[in-house]
Amino acid sequence: MSPTLAKKLQQIEKEPRHIELDIHEFVHSASNVIAPLGPISTFAARHPWVGMEQHSFEQVARRLQHTNDIDLYPSNPMIQFARNKGEINPHYLEISLQRWLDTQRLDLPRVTAEQYCRAALHTYEPSLEFRELPELKKLVKKLNRIQFQITEKKFLITYSQRLEQLGVEKTATNLNLQIIKWCKLFLDESQAVWTMPNRDKGFYHAWKKLVPYDPAIKPAIRSQLHNLPIDAGQALMEALLKLEIPYTQIQNYLEAHLLSLPGWAGMMLWRSQESAQDHSLLTEYLAVRLSLEYAFIHSYLPLPEQKLEEQVQLETLIASWLHWGELTIHEFSQLSPTELKARLMLASRFDQILRNQLWLEAWEKTYEEQIIKLLSTKREDGEGKAKTIEAQFVFCIDVRSEPFRRKLEQAGSYETIGAAGFFGLPIETCELGSQHTHNSLPVMFKPQHRIKEEATESEFLAYQQRKQTAYSLSSAFKMMKQNLLSSLVLPEISGPWLGLQTLARSFVPKKTAYAARKIKETWLHKPSTELSLDHVQTKGSELPIGFSLDEKILYVKQALKTMGLADHFAPLVVICGHGSHSTNNPYASALDCGACGGASSGFNARVLAALCNLPEVRNGLIEEGIAIPKETIFAAAEHITTLDQLKWLYVPELSDSAQTAFDSIEACLPKICEEANAERIHKLPHINHNNKNPKSEAARLAEDWSEARPEWGLARNAAFIIGERRLTQKCNLEGRAFLHSYNWKKDKKGSLLANIITGPGTVCQWINLQYYASTVAPHYYGSGNKATQTVTAGIGVMQGNASDLLSGLPWQSVMQSDLEFYHSPLRLLVIIQAPKDYVERLLKNDPAFNQKLRNGWIRLASIDPEGNWKSWS
Repeated sequence: MSPTLAKKLQQIEKEPRHIELDIHEFVHSASNVIAPLGPISTFAARHPWVGMEQHSFEQVARRLQHTNDIDLYPSNPMIQFARNKGEINPHYLEISLQRWLDTQRLDLPRVTAEQYCRAALHTYEPSLEFRELPELKKLVKKLNRIQFQITEKKFLITYSQRLEQLGVEKTATNLNLQIIKWCKLFLDESQAVWTMPNRDKGFYHAWKKLVPYDPAIKPAIRSQLHNLPIDAGQALMEALLKLEIPYTQIQNYLEAHLLSLPGWAGMMLWRSQESAQDHSLLTEYLAVRLSLEYAFIHSYLPLPEQKLEEQVQLETLIASWLHWGELTIHEFSQLSPTELKARLMLASRFDQILRNQLWLEAWEKTYEEQIIKLLSTKREDGEGKAKTIEAQFVFCIDVRSEPFRRKLEQAGSYETIGAAGFFGLPIETCELGSQHTHNSLPVMFKPQHRIKEEATESEFLAYQQRKQTAYSLSSAFKMMKQNLLSSLVLPEISGPWLGLQTLARSFVPKKTAYAARKIKETWLHKPSTELSLDHVQTKGSELPIGFSLDEKILYVKQALKTMGLADHFAPLVVICGHGSHSTNNPYASALDCGACGGASSGFNARVLAALCNLPEVRNGLIEEGIAIPKETIFAAAEHITTLDQLKWLYVPELSDSAQTAFDSIEACLPKICEEANAERIHKLPHINHNNKNPKSEAARLAEDWSEARPEWGLARNAAFIIGERRLTQKCNLEGRAFLHSYNWKKDKKGSLLANIITGPGTVCQWINLQYYASTVAPHYYGSGNKATQTVTAGIGVMQGNASDLLSGLPWQSVMQSDLEFYHSPLRLLVIIQAPKDYVERLLKNDPAFNQKLRNGWIRLASIDPEGNWKSWS
């Protein structure tokens, strides 16, 4: 809750008649429980609890468990599986247990508490039959007679949820079905033949006009919706008043409604943030939802006020002591009231959530120990004689770059560098002939410049005409499908061709895709393009095109210093963006660059390389202390992660030494590609291991339209390492670590480290927690099985035709099989190679990062110049 709103609520308790509340303040404050959800075509990682980091991870876990029955900690089968694989060291579980017991006031012997807790951690819960023993029932009656109670905190749920829990009516389910239907209609991106009338006037207004005619709602209820207020904010406040929600509980009540369908609510929130015209869209969403809720449940009102503390079932607590405490019912009943209370309080506190929290902490500490041991060992071997570097490659910090970088370094005198994939360029991109632009930077930032692809006027017009022809054919086919009469004859016309195409794509996917791509490329024949790098002022609110000279110098300087490439340049420097390639995949953008808003970062790589080659930029950099040798040439490439290929995007005229390096790289790339694929491909399930050509198998996966898992993406990500490449160079990190280059000696003020944590560090944390959420709560924060998904309204996916808009990753992105998970749900471990005082300064100057650490949203370790490790978690 915002401080301003909290202050107003305190005043209301004292002088309720003299304070007015703005309903939009409540909505804005309540929106922190959900995350904005953009269209799936530009899927960008957001962790679902980004607005709740002021609370601890455990507090958020308890809230979601009580309100939505969501487990945020790994389940018992996951923990058991990890334990059997040796991923959890029991020593760290014991350390976590002892640390927790140290914080508790125990009115019983420590040995007794330890014995009970260890048994609870290592064995299963008591069976239901155990709780139904007659002797246990008698003991519970005895305790109830002496008014022995233990309560636990509960969180507010909606009236419709309470009625459904009581078994009165499926009010919450019916309400959700209605909201899903109306959201699909309003948010549709031109998939529906007939669009929702009055959409331009807002969600609430469009719904209000149509709902009186909805046959799915009973006539008596529809009549109540006839005379709603014109203004959405007024309608929301009126619904809250009719429901008799106390002022002090309004925010919590709105939060409960937002958490009922976090996907659709998240899409409304995203739209409200992206468009000034839709700034009140989330208020309209809640106005519709609560107006419907009141209409559905008004006959059951008033409901008794919900108690936010409820009595814990004594049967469960006693049964746990009989099961884990090695006591008989007779022995337990002979305990004094003080002893009884102490044992039952311990059982209440040491619940399933806490037990799984301790297991997770032990799992995370085990991984931390393993990676520290690996880096410490290899770091000693990292010292070696300086060698001449032929070429330097700047890769995105993406975990999929790590294996490719390792193979590349083994192939020749090459140096690799890690940096965020947008390379510090705050740009909006526009490809040749496209009317659409893309924000090619992390979603928490806004672009400041537009960069366009350009060609000569004659070439552009010819290319545009060819594109328009292809688009017209596609549009005509879509129009025929949607038209009533033409759709009746379309199967007969298109059936033979589409049938042959389906057979070809099913049995020879690689060859079919290659042929189709060649035909398309030959037909379109995209001309050579230039980038609009020079500044052009635009009209109105449009972003300026290109950069001024000072901006060019500034962005290049920042990029080079951030990646630690301000001196010792090789003859050839390759800026490598990355993207994925898959077929028939709604989540294709989820496999592209997370730092570029769910698109390939090749465009950004090309822009930076072109800027670095400009003579005026190089001259300006000299004044900034960066002297790029004349023979050093910058090129741009794209790392295609599904194929582990390096595709050249921009290769200018090369100097002699750069040409030598380029030829050497070209000769090495086929072997590097094969080795990288061989290491990566066997981790995928259902792979033909007898296939001696991993490159061919990777190409088949990328082109097969029935393949649900073309690559693993960023699954198993667990660490973000900020330091010199020497620290990780000879380590096989198994594609689990984000790697960002950093030299503390060149960062005396700590500003580079602060920028890395604020930008790339936040992106990595969001990616990590999105994979985490999709693994531990796939039905709520994931998106289920790809085979049963429905792409809806052109904006996202659902399970079936009436589910929440699913915000996370599909089952196939995190699970190996029905019984075996692939992604290990660990919170991100940030490792900083710098002196201790650098980390202390960072935590002091960055309250947001400090808060993430204190509240358990990330973990932190550091290594100082002497090689000493410190865990800050």
